[in-house]
Amino acid sequence: MAEGIDYMTDSRPITEDTPGPGCRKRDPIVTAKKVTRSFGGINAVDVDYLEIPRNKITALIGPNGAGKTTLFNLLTGFDTPQSGEWNFDGHSLAGVAPYKVARLGMVRTFQLTKVMGKLTVMENMRLGATDQPGESLARALFKGLWGGREKEITAQAEVLLQKFKLDTKTDDYAASLSGGQRKLLEMARALMVKPRLVMLDEPMAGVNPALTQSLLDHIKNLKAEGMSVLFVEHDMHMVRHVADWVVVMAEGRVVAEGTPDVVMKDPAVIDAYLGAHHDVDLGDSHGVEKLEAELSQDEESVVGTEDAGLLDHTRITELEGTARDTGTEDRR
Repeated sequence: MAEGIDYMTDSRPITEDTPGPGCRKRDPIVTAKKVTRSFGGINAVDVDYLEIPRNKITALIGPNGAGKTTLFNLLTGFDTPQSGEWNFDGHSLAGVAPYKVARLGMVRTFQLTKVMGKLTVMENMRLGATDQPGESLARALFKGLWGGREKEITAQAEVLLQKFKLDTKTDDYAASLSGGQRKLLEMARALMVKPRLVMLDEPMAGVNPALTQSLLDHIKNLKAEGMSVLFVEHDMHMVRHVADWVVVMAEGRVVAEGTPDVVMKDPAVIDAYLGAHHDVDLGDSHGVEKLEAELSQDEESVVGTEDAGLLDHTRITELEGTARDTGTEDRR
């Protein structure tokens, strides 16, 4: 903990100016400028300027297809933008391979977990560590050159597995873990790098509700230990309770930034998610209930009913008759 700061109670302002898209932060750890990525004619990411605050939990939200995961991929080297510049803690990341980005202290997890199913939990953890002399083919033949470091890595892994309540699974194959346990393992493995920024892509996706609170606590603990967190999430209640700062994307662009309470009421955010329903607070349960009531009275918004998308027999007969008439006229 630097300079005796308690990051959980640190109330210093996050921004240097008025909160909003592209606002400057007091102490950014990531900066992205003019970053673009398109697929065909679609602009998946078009970020003019974005800073991620240090030692804070930042939520990246937006509707499906907003470009959130693509931005994650660009920042961490898993994809290459058409233009722009971005850096982590003063280091330019342009053209830097993902494993080198991780070694700099910027690690990520994936929406679909990337654990090695045919390796044990402990073996997965060891893979995440850096500075392993045994990875050299020449040194691998002599255990005396790497045995000491492996013991250090194992001890570090044991501490993390105990913290994530996976210590009883040490010798189990990762494939035998539940979806939530795999999320925990992936997060624990990421910490083997001793990162400064942890990026989580939908950490709650597919997780049993029984493990949700555990994951939330671990995310908060990352901040308490002095790390910065950037995560993608769709659960607005979770975002409101865990995030210090929220960045909203829509159609590849950053459309809003601010604290959760302010952003959830921002018309640009509600429009990105809900279109015309501007008077709904996304982070409030009563607001969600109000939205559901409004949508139930909106014929164009009603989905999932028993007959949704089905045509009745009379309408089908009418359409078939029209098709036959049209075909007859065409032949004439």
